[in-house]
Amino acid sequence: MKLPLNVLLLPIACLLSGLTSVAHELTPTEKASIALPVNYEGLPGEGPIRGEHEWFQNVWNTRRSSWFHRAEQDRGAVVFFGDSITQGWQNMPNEFPGLKVANRGISGDTTRGMLIRLDEDVLALNPAAVVMLMGTNDLADDATTEQIAGNVKLMLDAFKAHNSEMPVILCRVFPSSPEKDRTPEDIQEINDQLAAIAKGDERITVLDTWTLFANEEGNAKVEEFPDLLHPNGIGQAKWGAALRPVFSTLGLMETAPDTFMPEEGFVPLFSGRNLNGWGFKVTPPRKPNKNGIIFSSFAEPQNFYGKSESSDGRYVAINDRLVVTTPTEGRRIQQLWTTRDFPNDFVLKFEFRATPNADSGVFLRGKQLQVRDYPLAGPYTDLEHYKQGDWNKIEVDVKGNLAYCTCNGEVLEEAFEIPDTGAIGLEGDRGQIEYRRIRIKEL
Repeated sequence: MKLPLNVLLLPIACLLSGLTSVAHELTPTEKASIALPVNYEGLPGEGPIRGEHEWFQNVWNTRRSSWFHRAEQDRGAVVFFGDSITQGWQNMPNEFPGLKVANRGISGDTTRGMLIRLDEDVLALNPAAVVMLMGTNDLADDATTEQIAGNVKLMLDAFKAHNSEMPVILCRVFPSSPEKDRTPEDIQEINDQLAAIAKGDERITVLDTWTLFANEEGNAKVEEFPDLLHPNGIGQAKWGAALRPVFSTLGLMETAPDTFMPEEGFVPLFSGRNLNGWGFKVTPPRKPNKNGIIFSSFAEPQNFYGKSESSDGRYVAINDRLVVTTPTEGRRIQQLWTTRDFPNDFVLKFEFRATPNADSGVFLRGKQLQVRDYPLAGPYTDLEHYKQGDWNKIEVDVKGNLAYCTCNGEVLEEAFEIPDTGAIGLEGDRGQIEYRRIRIKEL
């Protein structure tokens, strides 16, 4: 039997993980309950299932058989649900120290196949959260965008019916290549549909894993995707770094207190436990701009003294981090300000961590310094020491009307002009940004 190219190119470890022996022999009834259907009539969803391929039947049945007696062991895990890209992530547990994970990827699977196995492979585990990546195989089998989006919506509806509070991290479909019958235009059309489905749903965090991996042409990079479809160790590590901040915001990782103490002469602007000293200013209503960006508006000033989150939930104090959460609309401009001004010279220090392509900013007396996932969102794209998906240090030295700004010691702005006085503010636009260790020394 000749296997398809996408299977032949999978890492050997990935294939072995799909062909592991079963701990206990299944009964005929149990085997029937997890077997790949041969008759599609009456099955949920639309589009291809790939049941006509013997290789896929073997992978499906063997993988699902190996999970059958693991349900209790994997209960309460963060479930990674997908196809060969998920199945092949053998180093997954090491990427998330202390986090219980369950890999439920099946090589070659489609969104309809995932929908069919949803109950036994995911819901039966009562997951702490679900990470979804799917759709690339549907493209290879000529499924329509509407079919793919429809299947994903049915899965999301099933998650909500099972547990309306369960978080879902929806990863945008990774880039591939026209050589693999997966053009950037087709993949982005799917991603747009997925974002539209998730819009307004507070359970769902859309993670921009397409921009994370795409080259200038919108295709996969061979140094991260050697076969232009499956990420290697480098690509998997980048995926892990993109997910960790989201897991932390969900309270699944990094829950230990931060033991950092400010340097002599510095005082915290953020306690780590609440939003004391921060609030919203009065902002007039504005229509969405030409890019569809929404601007938050407030008729009255708001002071968040004693509160752990802003009135709209966009800014939250979580485990010593001030988190600017991912907006459910996709993009929304929202600003948080200190309740006092800073007319004197000062040194401001803080650390930030961004999800892929996230966009934020820090206002210095009202003038915004861009704080973003710089390599993807700019404007400082050539930084050599920026750590994607990790913490980066910003230092701002203000003398008069000029600010000298650095990131991990590299210059962002040598003479950034700012007003004579004003508050310090944070802005959220798209993606998630975390701030910590925000401190100031007034001179």
